[in-house]
Amino acid sequence: MQPLPGFRDFLPNNCAERNYIFSKWREIARRYGLVEWDGPVLEATELYRKKSGAEIVGQLFHFVDKGEREVALRPELTPSLARVVAAHEREFKKPLKWFSIGQFFRYEKQQRGRLREHYQLNCDIIGEPSLNADIELIALVIDLLRGFGFEPTDFVVRVSDRQFWTEFLQSQRVPESRWQEILEVIDKSERESSEKTKEKLGELGERIFAALSERGRSDRLDQVMDGLRVRGLEDYVELDVRIVRGLAYYTGIVFEVFDRAGKLRAIAGGGRYDNLISQLSDGASSIPALGFAMGDVVLGELIRDTAHARAQLEAAIQSDNQIDIYAVIAKEERREHALKQIQALRDKGYRVDYPFTPTKIPKQFQTAEQLGARYSIVFGDEWPQVAVKDLRSGEQKLVPHEQLVMNIPR
Repeated sequence: MQPLPGFRDFLPNNCAERNYIFSKWREIARRYGLVEWDGPVLEATELYRKKSGAEIVGQLFHFVDKGEREVALRPELTPSLARVVAAHEREFKKPLKWFSIGQFFRYEKQQRGRLREHYQLNCDIIGEPSLNADIELIALVIDLLRGFGFEPTDFVVRVSDRQFWTEFLQSQRVPESRWQEILEVIDKSERESSEKTKEKLGELGERIFAALSERGRSDRLDQVMDGLRVRGLEDYVELDVRIVRGLAYYTGIVFEVFDRAGKLRAIAGGGRYDNLISQLSDGASSIPALGFAMGDVVLGELIRDTAHARAQLEAAIQSDNQIDIYAVIAKEERREHALKQIQALRDKGYRVDYPFTPTKIPKQFQTAEQLGARYSIVFGDEWPQVAVKDLRSGEQKLVPHEQLVMNIPR
């Protein structure tokens, strides 16, 4: 039996990598004052139809449950967030600054950087209309990637503004009913030939390409860049109005993060979605919001492709996997005493391992080295004393067994 296509087994090293990613996500999100929340993995299919239209169902793992409800494994978190905020926003002081780490599912074609399941960090600020929140969120995504050891030469955050394009389309007297269609063409323009894009844009083609060539300018984008420049983060950012993010619910500043080499899919992306909560709550709650998501699959690819980030990952995993102490049972008649001491050390928070069965002493020391133990404790002929050895320096001392815990440095 093999795992289903697009799904993964997580062997110990894979789990160690996943835990490293999660710990960095949590650490840096909390630096920015975000608090953790989560929603259910299973939601009503209608929630996703309401946000994205009927066509989204083809990308979902969905079924009818035993209660005759049409349900789906969540493909993203924003609809759940909007549902929860609409129901509970009066219980919290604004702005809400929330993050979540969860597993998500999409039934679509597998390719590099995209599977049918993945883990994803979601960071959102709810109830703050100021551009300062947009700047804060972009700074957060930069610091998240810096936390993994990435440098300005490794990635870039490309920032745009949906309002730039809505104002442009208004100035060109384009009917609002065509805006989304045109924005989706612009969003795909980098991945298609200019001839094909111009053909799709028709009479607007030349004017839109002129705006693209100038990279677009607006007071709002200038404010965002000034805010990032004050923080010393300008080297990680480029203004690029080709980024419009095809999803219709974005209303303002949007951004996507790419590796500088251009080998991978977007590492992260998001923006402002001021109308979505109102839309999903049928107007029961209208509150400004913005957020972004970062998946573990593309991020993992970039870490493995980048030597200094990979070295940081490997060092962190090695450190995390190491134990503190290996108990060497040199005399089997001392096993009972050893187990009593092992339990006392574990009660104090030390990571301790030992041989389950009688094992030659050199083999036990070899195992201690393989496990990365800092200390060994030998239970043998010296009893009621035990030999404590620092496996890095080679220093060894005898201590009374009842004083063992106080003789093991933290």
